Order: sequence, then structure tokens, then C-alpha cells
Amino acid sequence: MILDRRKLLAGLVLAPSVALAREDAPVWAFDFATSSIGPYDPAVGHGFEPGLGKLFSVKVPEGDYRVTLDLGGDKASETTVKAESRRLMLETVRVGPRKTVTREIVVNVRRPELAPPPVNAPGGKRVALNAREDGSYDWDDKLTLEFCGPTAAVRRLKIEAVTVPTVFLAGDSTVTDQRFEPAAGWGQMLPRFFKPDLSVSNQAESGETLKAFLVERRFDKILSRIKRGDWLLIQFGHNDQKQQWPQTYVEAATTYRDYLRAYVGEARLRGATPVLVTSMHRRKFDAAGKIVNTHGDYPQAVRETAQALGAPLVDLHTMSAAFYEALGPDNALKAFNDGGKDATHHNNYGAYQLARCVVEGIRASVPDLAAHLAADLPPFDPAKPPAPETFAVPASAASSQEIPRGS
Repeated sequence: MILDRRKLLAGLVLAPSVALAREDAPVWAFDFATSSIGPYDPAVGHGFEPGLGKLFSVKVPEGDYRVTLDLGGDKASETTVKAESRRLMLETVRVGPRKTVTREIVVNVRRPELAPPPVNAPGGKRVALNAREDGSYDWDDKLTLEFCGPTAAVRRLKIEAVTVPTVFLAGDSTVTDQRFEPAAGWGQMLPRFFKPDLSVSNQAESGETLKAFLVERRFDKILSRIKRGDWLLIQFGHNDQKQQWPQTYVEAATTYRDYLRAYVGEARLRGATPVLVTSMHRRKFDAAGKIVNTHGDYPQAVRETAQALGAPLVDLHTMSAAFYEALGPDNALKAFNDGGKDATHHNNYGAYQLARCVVEGIRASVPDLAAHLAADLPPFDPAKPPAPETFAVPASAASSQEIPRGS
């Protein structure tokens, strides 16, 4: 019997978890063109999230998922797809009227729970999330997609569990998936630059340090999931250097290096490749229009630790200086959060260009990971960035004027 695909997908909306899939690998499929799908209902396990944006969620277990999207509609459309907390997955896919373009993405879904430690052993059962993470799509039991742009159009989508290599990110507010516009971290832009044959698990969080990331069991979460053939990108420094934070301060010449070595060693123990990333500059210019280093000896400590351990290095510190100086003191404001009032955190444009810098660092230093980069990426020179006015990735619906933790 030959089944009409549109009718089949419409039927799957009503029973997504049993849709002609193996019991251990369910497939969820939805046809928006022929079916009316309402608000998210936990009892049903799928639906649109409340609010102004176009956010669609499906209840799924923790893991990696390949999402196949049929984009297009009766009229010409431009669709940008983000996942979870504003992770950029597909950028401005243009489709003609009454045409369909099929694209695939891979989305990482995680939960804060950890396997309980043995009786009498130290440890905990979950990541110690902070108040700002309450209600975050990054830590809930759903896979959430956001369809951005005034003419965004999606006909159908299919979700299926996959096992793929994973790029884990450990870092602070400049890396994390910022929940709200206008702030953004380079880590939430990174998925856009990879083929749909690996996942990006961005576990960075605002205000984090090497010590705090351990104490809050965030590193435990990464270690519980990381496997042979994965990568771990590590960027800390903005907050580690703060002597006024005595519980998490580490000295650049000694303990900062020791903690970096521990992170590298734990990744290698599990067969993963650690990659050290120097922190980008804060936006501080001297009278000659050159960037002033506010990170002291910490970036050099990362470089020397990478060399001593034979670990790949992405020198974002150096590349960010070239990027900011190319913009100049006035235009550099347009790469930062809160209209430039925030000299540490970036907006979408700034985070996107820093992600391009990270991609160039991967090309130069991590060839096995570079093999997974998307085919449509031309070389990027941070000293010749595109003008901020040309940046056209549409904003998400969620916004806040609260400044991210850390500085």
C-alpha cells in the first residue's frame, strides 16, 4: 500500500511518538500545511509556545536530534531557524512562491539531572542552575524551534534521535546561549557554521569561572555526556581574573593554568579533543584607536598552557582586537549589547563575527573538527569585518534590558 506523505504526516501529528518508528528511536513529524496545531500542551507533548514569536516545542528525552524542515509557502519567504534559547541553526533560507526547500539541522537537548553518585560518595544529582536559568528552553524537557523573519514559512518538520559527534562548549556569558535579545554569545551562533552531521552542546553560562563551573556540576554534566571523538572548547577568563570574587579567583601564573590542565586532562581521558580559547577583549580603546588589554596575563597563560599540553588553540583574544580596531571606537559600539553601553557582552552582530573568528581558529588548528564546517563558508578576516548595517539575521521575540552576569 502506498501512503500519501501529506496524509501520513498529518496523522503523525496526532500520535508522534509511535509514528512508524522503532520503539527505541521514535520519530515525531508534523505537517503545518494541513493540520491545525494549538498551544503547547504537556499532556499532548507538542505545540506552539505562548508569546509573540513563532516557537514550536516537542517533548523529547535528553539527546541529539536531527530535524528535517520543509521550508516555503504560497508566497516567497525568508526563514531563519533558531533552536532552544536562540541558537542560530539556519540563516535566511530564501524560497520562491509555492516552492519547497528541505534543510536539516541537528539540535542538542539537555536536562540538569545527573546520575546519582554511589552511596556515601560526594557529588550531586543535578546541575546547580541559577535563577536566570529558570524557565530556560536550554534546560527543559522539550526541543524548541523558533521560526524568525516577517515572511518565515514552514510546511513540515520531522524530528528523529541521532548519534553524532558533539562539540561541547564550557565558558562564560560571552559564550553562552543568551536567552534574551539584544545580548548574544558566540557559542549560540556556532551551530549555523556546521554541517548537520554533529551537534553543538553549549553549556557555558553567564558569570561562570573555571572553579564555579566545577562546583555547580556543570563540568560533571559535560563529562557525563562527552564521548570519544567529541570536542570540548574551553573559554574562561573574564571572571576568573576578579580578585574581588575570592571564592572563584585564580591566579594567571599558577592556579588558572592548573584548572585549565584539569579540564584538558578530563576531556582527553574520555577520548575527546580539548581546544583552549583565549577570551576576547573588552571594548576599551586608547587614544590611538588601539585596543587596551584588560585581561592581564590570562590570555598568555592560555597560549602557554595549550603549547605545553599540545592542545589546539583558538586565539580569540588576538582576533577580537583586529575585529574591534577594524570597526574603530565609534562603530565598535554596534557590536556590543545595550547599544554599546555594555563593553563586555555582544549583540547578535558582534557574537556572529566572533563565531566567525572561532571558525577560522578551528580551520587553522583543529582539522578534524574543520571537516564538519558548512560548505558555504568563505574565509573570514577579522580585520575586514562586514559593516554592522549589513547584518540581517532577524531578532528573536524574547527580549530583556537586564545585563548578563559577569563583566
